[in-house]
Amino acid sequence: MKEKPGLIRVNGKCPDGVTLLPWAKGKPLAWDVTVPDTYADSHLADTATTATDKAASNKEAKYKQLANSHIFVPVAIETAGTWNNRAVELVQELGRRLTTVTEDTMETTYLFQRLSVALQRGKCGLLPQHFHHRVNAVVVLLA
Repeated sequence: MKEKPGLIRVNGKCPDGVTLLPWAKGKPLAWDVTVPDTYADSHLADTATTATDKAASNKEAKYKQLANSHIFVPVAIETAGTWNNRAVELVQELGRRLTTVTEDTMETTYLFQRLSVALQRGKCGLLPQHFHHRVNAVVVLLA
């Protein structure tokens, strides 16, 4: 998917989301989501934690120019469900802030559940592509 023209003037990169209001220290929050697939050939040697850490590091490098003007959080969630530490901390903070408004102590739990369901729904759309690729590889090997 192509990046929207965006926040970084030099290369035109734009993260997935940015808050309009300051998040902390007078800076808005910016985040970018990536979902590494440890079942893909490129990650077979990695653990789920290693895959999310690598993906998060790549996002941080990609958006390093935002550090002066934004608080940037890479959100890396491996397809089997492992989250990088900063993503977990972000969702926990969002849950805390929601709890102060709604006074519902379950907000963090609900938020994690909603995001996990969204991830699973997204994965369902990818299964036919993944399965088709694997079937074609087997057919080639058998031919």
